[in-house]
Amino acid sequence: MTELDLWTYSVVGATFALYIGIAIWARAGTTGEFYVAGGGIHPIANGMATAADWMSAASFISMAGLIAFNGYGASVFLMGWTGGYVLLALLLAPYLRKFGKFTVPEFIGDRYYSQSARIVAVICLILASITYVIGQMKGIGVAFSRFLEVPYDMGLYIGMAIVAVYAVLGGMKGITYTQIAQYVVLIFAYTVPAVFISLNLTGNPIPQIGLGGDYMADGGASGLTLLGKLDQVVTELGFKEYTTQVMGSTLNMFAYTLSLMIGTAGLPHVIIRFFTVPKVRDARYSAGWALVFIALLYTTAPAVGAMARLNLMDTIQTGPIGAETGNLAYDERPDWFKKWEETGLLQYEDKNGDGRIQYYNDKDPEFAAKAESFGWKGNEMVKVDRDIMVLANPEIANLPAWVIALVVAGGLAAALSTAAGLLLAISSAISHDLLKGVFAKGISEKTELMAGRISMIVAILVAGYLGLHPPGFAAGTVAIAFGLAASSIFPVLMMGIFAKRMNRAGAIAGMVSGITVTLLYVFQHKGIFFIPGTEFLMPELGMGPDWFLGISPNAFGAVGALVNFAVAILVSTVTAPPPEHIQHLVEDVRVPRGAGTAVDH
Repeated sequence: MTELDLWTYSVVGATFALYIGIAIWARAGTTGEFYVAGGGIHPIANGMATAADWMSAASFISMAGLIAFNGYGASVFLMGWTGGYVLLALLLAPYLRKFGKFTVPEFIGDRYYSQSARIVAVICLILASITYVIGQMKGIGVAFSRFLEVPYDMGLYIGMAIVAVYAVLGGMKGITYTQIAQYVVLIFAYTVPAVFISLNLTGNPIPQIGLGGDYMADGGASGLTLLGKLDQVVTELGFKEYTTQVMGSTLNMFAYTLSLMIGTAGLPHVIIRFFTVPKVRDARYSAGWALVFIALLYTTAPAVGAMARLNLMDTIQTGPIGAETGNLAYDERPDWFKKWEETGLLQYEDKNGDGRIQYYNDKDPEFAAKAESFGWKGNEMVKVDRDIMVLANPEIANLPAWVIALVVAGGLAAALSTAAGLLLAISSAISHDLLKGVFAKGISEKTELMAGRISMIVAILVAGYLGLHPPGFAAGTVAIAFGLAASSIFPVLMMGIFAKRMNRAGAIAGMVSGITVTLLYVFQHKGIFFIPGTEFLMPELGMGPDWFLGISPNAFGAVGALVNFAVAILVSTVTAPPPEHIQHLVEDVRVPRGAGTAVDH
């Protein structure tokens, strides 16, 4: 067993023991504890748990990989996901907390005085949550398959077992305290290697500042900034300039950002966290603290992505372009390269038989013609999975084994924390909204709690099955989940709070039309959805030939949301208004408690 193996098993094993211990200590004994942790979580603790719930495998593993390969264009994720939290804090969290229900579908059912609306909301919630959880399962599989040196399938089974113990046993109460521990693990795991690498490349220990700092070559100033050096390296190999490349058109960038933003505000596993605090004011504080905790990782991610790309390119391209000694000899590739090859997430093909690695953009006709003069026959790095960049970066930079092990534990913490929150949202939708709320209203609390746990186990099994055949890389799948939440749940929540004329017919029509339009667009441009083994890749830079107004499938949730709003408003204007007591309910939800009362001066 190598030093790295020893560190990895020790650190990951210790964190798993911690999660299970917390679950046993915080076991849920009532439905209130299972669904909303009894409603007594401190806002700072809830903000930390919310941050862990939010920062999934997509945030920890995939986002920096996207930034590494898409440069400035990947800023849509930073803007969309953080901007969505501002929307959530200002426009949804306090009002939903004041309404005082366990779940999002329960709010929709009561607000729109309709069991049908509640059922439609459950279906939308499950579609978005299952799509999201696939990305977490892939993150678990990627981390385990490389660092615990077990097959991808076995990694998933281990992850499913850990989630099953602390989520099924503890419910929201156990998940909340476990997520607090997971946040501490993942934030240290993300920032510690970033500090090391920033010091190595720029001499500055603060990654956020190092990103804009001077690049240090062989211990001395190079005369270039870090980003300037990265632009130079990638353009010399035929790739687009890192600091200016975009994802499609300007409209697509806008739609992508908007879809992620309103999808964030509409994701039920995030919204449900604000039902766990004692007071309405605490819901706002929780959202504010969550933003602070999230910002620690999100402001570090651009530096991690840029530095990972530079380290990767510098490792493979070791000299002047075109020189025989300028490319890494395959037989001399480092150990980290060999280990990732074993996972299948990094693949090399010697197309010209010279035994050296030519990694360049052979899709650029001008550079491809230039490369032919060197005797190159095409890009020989036929697969560089973006999801490996954060996990591989410490190894590429030759950081200590304990730092690499910490990164593994952090990646698993991020994936497990979000998977648990999503699975709880699915479980509560089935047990509380469908069973208790619609089909078996007279069941006891004990029976409902058992149904919730059984639903959780079934959701884990389904998520694991889909995770065994992941449709593309983590963040690409997650982006679709945000689109589904944006097009179905966010509009109906907004109109439920701020439009008292909105009725049940409009709400149902809006949800059905929004999610249907989005799914049809995804089907049309991405192949068969939810069929294991199909490709579900993130769109590359550029534009699909038949994209509507140049908007990619991952960004189409914004269009679906507009359709939802338009259909809901139109239908509600031609049908009967809501009952008087529902309109008063909407007004009461919007008015702060104590407003209008006399105050002694």
